Amino acid sequence: MKLAFCGNDNPAAYNISAGVLRNVCFVDALNLVPHVFLLFITFPILFIGWGSQSSKVQIHHNTWLHFPGHNLRWILTFTLLFVHVCEIAEGIVSDAQMKSRHLHLFLPAIIGFVAATTSIVYYHNIETSNFPKLLLALFLYWVMAFVAKTIKLVRYCQEGVTFSQLRFCITGIMVILYGLLMAVEINVIRVRRYVFSMNPQKVKPPEDLQDLGVRFLQPFVNLLSKATYWWMNTLIISAHKKPIDLKAIGKLPIAMRALTNYVCLKEAYEEQKKKVANQPNRNPSIWLAMYRAFGRPILLSSTFRYLADLLGFAGPLCISGIVQGFQNTSQDNTTTIEKDFLGNAYVLAVLLFLALILQRTFLQASYYVTTETGINLRGALLAMIYNKILRLSTSNLSMGEMTLGQINNLVAIETNQLMWFLFLCPNLWAMPVQIIMGVILLYNLLGESALVGAAVIVLLAPIQYFIATKLAEAQKSTLDYSTERLKKTNEILKGIKLLKLYAWEHIFCTSVEETRMKEFTSLKTFALYTSLSIFMNAAIPMAAVLATFVTYAYTTDKKLQPAQAFASLSLFHILVTPLFLLSTVVRFAVKAIISVQKLNEFLLSDEIGGDSWRDGCSSVAYESCKKHTGFHSKAINRKQPLRYQLESYEQSSRRQPRPLEIDDIAIKVTNGYFSWGSGLATLSNINIRIPTGQMTMIVGQVGCGKSSLLLAILGEMQTLEGKVHWSNVNENEPSLEAPRSRNRYSVAYAAQKPWLLNATVEENITCGSPFNKQRYKTVTDACSLQPDIDLLPFGDQTEIGERGINLSGGQRQRICVARALYQNTNIVFLDDPFSALDIHLSDHLMQEGILKFLQEDKRTLVLVTHKLQYLPHADWIIAMKDGMVLREGTLKDIQNKDVELYEHWKTLMNRQDQELEKVTADSGDMEADQTSLERKTLRRAMYPRESKAQLEDEDEEEEEEEDEDDNMSTVMRLRTKMPWKTCWRYLTSGGFFLLFLMIFSKLLKHSVIVAIDYWLARWTSLDEKHKTDETYYVAGFSLLCGAGIVLCLITSLTVEWMGLTAAKNLHHNLLNKIILGPIRFFDMTPLGLILNRFSADTNIIDQHIPPTLESLTRSTLLCLSAIGIISYATPWFLVALVPLGIAFYFIQKYFRVASKDLQELDDSTQLPLLCHFSETAEGLTTIRAFRHEARFKQRMLELTDTNNIAYLFLSAANRWLEVRTDYLGACIVLTAAVASIKEGPKSGFVGLGLLYALTITNYLNWVVRNLADLEVQMGAVKKVNSFLNMESENYDGTLDASQIPKDWPQEGEIKIEDLCVRYENNLKPVLKHVKAYIKPGQKVGICGRTGSGKSSLSLAFFRMVDIFDGRIVIDGIDISKLPLHTLRSRLSIILQDPVLFSGSIRFNLDPECKCTDDRLWEALEIAQLKNMVKLLPGGLDAMVTEGGENFSVGQRQLFCLARAFVRKSSILIMDEATASIDMATENILQKVVMTAFADRTVVTIAHRVHTILTADLVIVMKRGNILEYDTPENLLSQENGIFASFVRADM
Repeated sequence: MKLAFCGNDNPAAYNISAGVLRNVCFVDALNLVPHVFLLFITFPILFIGWGSQSSKVQIHHNTWLHFPGHNLRWILTFTLLFVHVCEIAEGIVSDAQMKSRHLHLFLPAIIGFVAATTSIVYYHNIETSNFPKLLLALFLYWVMAFVAKTIKLVRYCQEGVTFSQLRFCITGIMVILYGLLMAVEINVIRVRRYVFSMNPQKVKPPEDLQDLGVRFLQPFVNLLSKATYWWMNTLIISAHKKPIDLKAIGKLPIAMRALTNYVCLKEAYEEQKKKVANQPNRNPSIWLAMYRAFGRPILLSSTFRYLADLLGFAGPLCISGIVQGFQNTSQDNTTTIEKDFLGNAYVLAVLLFLALILQRTFLQASYYVTTETGINLRGALLAMIYNKILRLSTSNLSMGEMTLGQINNLVAIETNQLMWFLFLCPNLWAMPVQIIMGVILLYNLLGESALVGAAVIVLLAPIQYFIATKLAEAQKSTLDYSTERLKKTNEILKGIKLLKLYAWEHIFCTSVEETRMKEFTSLKTFALYTSLSIFMNAAIPMAAVLATFVTYAYTTDKKLQPAQAFASLSLFHILVTPLFLLSTVVRFAVKAIISVQKLNEFLLSDEIGGDSWRDGCSSVAYESCKKHTGFHSKAINRKQPLRYQLESYEQSSRRQPRPLEIDDIAIKVTNGYFSWGSGLATLSNINIRIPTGQMTMIVGQVGCGKSSLLLAILGEMQTLEGKVHWSNVNENEPSLEAPRSRNRYSVAYAAQKPWLLNATVEENITCGSPFNKQRYKTVTDACSLQPDIDLLPFGDQTEIGERGINLSGGQRQRICVARALYQNTNIVFLDDPFSALDIHLSDHLMQEGILKFLQEDKRTLVLVTHKLQYLPHADWIIAMKDGMVLREGTLKDIQNKDVELYEHWKTLMNRQDQELEKVTADSGDMEADQTSLERKTLRRAMYPRESKAQLEDEDEEEEEEEDEDDNMSTVMRLRTKMPWKTCWRYLTSGGFFLLFLMIFSKLLKHSVIVAIDYWLARWTSLDEKHKTDETYYVAGFSLLCGAGIVLCLITSLTVEWMGLTAAKNLHHNLLNKIILGPIRFFDMTPLGLILNRFSADTNIIDQHIPPTLESLTRSTLLCLSAIGIISYATPWFLVALVPLGIAFYFIQKYFRVASKDLQELDDSTQLPLLCHFSETAEGLTTIRAFRHEARFKQRMLELTDTNNIAYLFLSAANRWLEVRTDYLGACIVLTAAVASIKEGPKSGFVGLGLLYALTITNYLNWVVRNLADLEVQMGAVKKVNSFLNMESENYDGTLDASQIPKDWPQEGEIKIEDLCVRYENNLKPVLKHVKAYIKPGQKVGICGRTGSGKSSLSLAFFRMVDIFDGRIVIDGIDISKLPLHTLRSRLSIILQDPVLFSGSIRFNLDPECKCTDDRLWEALEIAQLKNMVKLLPGGLDAMVTEGGENFSVGQRQLFCLARAFVRKSSILIMDEATASIDMATENILQKVVMTAFADRTVVTIAHRVHTILTADLVIVMKRGNILEYDTPENLLSQENGIFASFVRADM
């Protein structure tokens, strides 16, 4: 057949006798002209420009400028493309009715489609290269197209074609679209003036794009890229080559930064405050403020959501249309064109495809907008909370009206609740609309019986809500138990050495297991409700469908048609989602309301008085702080530089003319009454002055108000009356403009309770001041910090603080004092800096730091102290008593005026001096002081260096990474590989039976679900003739539905049950493995790392993996069954599946890697943010004294932005994935529809195939998301497993229990034969061929320098170290043959660090509960503790707090002695047991050991030599060898012996 433009069946078509424009054929040809014109002009430009321009788009995104009307142009073009598609379809359908091919019906439309596509590509390229002159070509195109279409429209009007015809409508719409596009083009010319004007407008790209650090481009890219997240491609693909880090995601755009949003919200909130200012009982509404600040994007998101929901209903309608079309073809053939057009199956398939694409795009856009708004809101709220924290009155915190816990909750929980509520809130108003629409459509399809189904859904919805609330409760109780379990685990790990030495591991292990069982019970409840919730979600639609169809079958005479059946099935699926979500949304709304109440309370709580306090004088109005209370001496310490002096503080009030004689006074308090907010004055009648440039000491008894006085001067207390006057230090003339080297009104303040930042040691000391090497060195030397810094793994670059390395009290305090000294301020306040230091350090600090460093600088120093021996150094003394000033003056004044006080001081000073001499005498070369002990502890905590490297990579990959070729490709292969091995381990740890049950029930359930729909297809495809079989089909349908519902319950239960069993087994194995691990493991592995396995990782295994696994298997099986059904209905579909499958594989592969990185970034940036909040709240006093608020605010904003950008990218990556999987799903629907139309009229099965194709779109992205989540969560299993592969200690001996005497060791005779010991078989020996013989009952002293092997010898008795040669024989039995438990339970040891556990005193002395009360009291009496314990409430049952904090160190050491005595073993080993106690306690200990242990063998490892002078035998060790071995008398007689030199040094 020959082709002709206007067909060859009608010769009149080419006749132009009535005028050229009257000829339809010519008009259609005319319409081709503009399109062809555009293609000819733009193609050369595009191809020439393509090479140079396209690279720009990738690299310099700073050229991305939007021309005016940018978004409108994209929307119009897309509409135009859609109309073109309709035009093409209409043309093809009309052409099909003709006798020969009429190209003019569809060819112009096809070329027009190509031209419209070209126009937008062309425009985009011009825009990115910012070359507007080339837009003229487009302008000409719009004009020509507009003219051509108008001619066609006029032509139709003349012919009398009306609106009832589709062709007329299409042409009309196109005229309007071309007109609008023309207007957009004219507008660009008007604004940019790029032609017809001498001075074209110069434009700059937005500020964000000029900054190459901004990588988040969503706000700046064009509409298509915005909708499909195309700009994310580079990031997601690059994740494959190298992990995404913070540098890769860059900074937040300005509009999304916390500061920008904070300003917005703050203004809106202040507005609300003004509104309710004169109504005392009303609070400002945060809700309204939030709406004012963030209302617009929420409305936009809701609009998108409505559009998406309405488009969602296109699915069922198109299915119904296509299936209906099949039924009609078999019945009649006469229809009109319109009916033909929308009744054409292919047209419907394409419409369905487009509707799906649009629906998904709108839905993702709605999600994205809410996420972005939620993140912005969270940033703003965090900034508001932080600003409030910095202004909180101190008394609020210390009186417990506002605890640190509450503040942390506000930050961690309440802001997130509000963010989540914002994410879900478009659902609140979208759901009702969706539900109502759905019910209306169902009613149209099925009549009354649809209402039955809807009723079932609505009635079951409240149950969902009930289950949701129960879930929340169960989670809370689980949390309580797991906190308790962690506390116990933490205690075990801290005291693990003691537990092993006393063989008590199993007792403590059991107690953790008990708590775990309780936690497990509530986990079971949690699992039950989770599985019920999953079950309800799956069962409700089944029940509704069952009810509907059965009702329909029995109430109507008409047969159920496939079109009705499958459209209504699809509608039920749509309806369930909002109902399921409704319960969640309602729950979140309730939580959000509570969160807002808490926030409002917090934002309206008391603030500290105005900043008047550091001006000339201050009397803060009493009203402003009604509820004050204080940190008293617990004020928290943070030393900071005060560079950020806000000039506004230099108010004129400071410039008061003053009489000259007080010029040398830095601070003056007159008639001061200060309170901690109770209204009662804590300090009364305070009249003091603090002289400039001198040292003022404040002394007095504990609790007399010394620290409060400092805080009152700093303005932290509430002034009831009186004034604090700060003079203009160092200035003679009142000119405030004089350049100052120091920040005047900031005070370097070291609080009593040391307060550290989570930062390096150096940052803690410089604290924001510029680093000056000389000054830094002087300060660290003055505080004797150098030796401590040398012990740290990275010197002064080591992180300390909450999350860093744990330092002892004295070390923390010295760092805080160093911070105060380092700051360049005129005034320094030190609050009892010596409290945690020993005498040597105190003296050194006094001499070097205070007298030398501070006095030379002529800085004003106020020192609170108890050490009266330093009084002679003071220039001015303030003595306090009971909140009043007792005396003020120099030491001489007091000596003359108040003889009694002076004498009292003198006696106290003498006592302190004696102690000093005594201590100095005791501590010779053996490093007696507390400091060396602290350093030792630190050295122990710093697990040996060689292991440090291993720990850097927390969890070594199991086997794979041990292959040496560690090049990029291997690493990348590992990054993309799913951890299948770990998954298998996890699944099998739940037991094979449960695993089998789960797989079997899952497969069965999905088969039944498919069977239900298959049955429905069979039933509806029946001819009218078989109406009689209706009952048979209804019965079968009901049975299958019932079975499906039951199976839903069974599968959801088995998954949860399997998850629980796995969690139980993993935790049990982990705990037992860790507790039996060798002591070396605990020395090398940081405690936090082990604890993490028990906290975070166990929590993931308990609560997160089971639901993820359930969801993953469910969505995967649903997708597979759908593909199976479609292939069964239309085998051709399999051909199309191959390319789709490949696309899906790559999408998930790239996404998983990127998602994992972004998730880790999100987690790792959250912790510093929360820590910064809590550390600020703890160090408020110090931050305010230092005047560092601005610096801390800045830091908070940075941390918030970092966390927000990570979260924003994570959520954009999720959108990226969902858009792509949704489009894939739409392609599947299209191919399924086209394939089924090709196949022909098995209408029931066509409906079935389409229904399943539609469900795929919902589940595809869940498969990938769950896969990615599971991969991250399996990391926890992997980490736990890496500990399970650890070697345990060898607990079994070669001897039988029967071969060991009951009362061994009876005598206590010890033979050490050629003993060689090492910590691990790859390390050097620490003891080399040691030989010794200890007679029964001998008292032996072992001494030597640090590292000589003394402690290793003591550990060798307990086989805590590897004895690889030689042996120790006790009472004739070689200890290496004994079971470990027997050996350790028969010996006693007292360790250097006293360890007590939380529980009763009885439990601490005798956890095994073997002894009588009398024996316990006897032990306490021997340890001189009996009287003290008798006074405690409950006596032996009095509680010991965690770590024994409620007793002093000395008392704790005595408890340990009592514990050793309770054991009644004939050998006692004391490992430097007296290191951490004072002289008095030590003497008690020595006496006890000599009397109570007179008949037992005692081995003392001494660090003060004089403690072993009375021993029967002394062993001197050096580097693992014994150098001297004799009685002390003999050794002392050797003049040049080592022991003699030790003793001389000790004298």
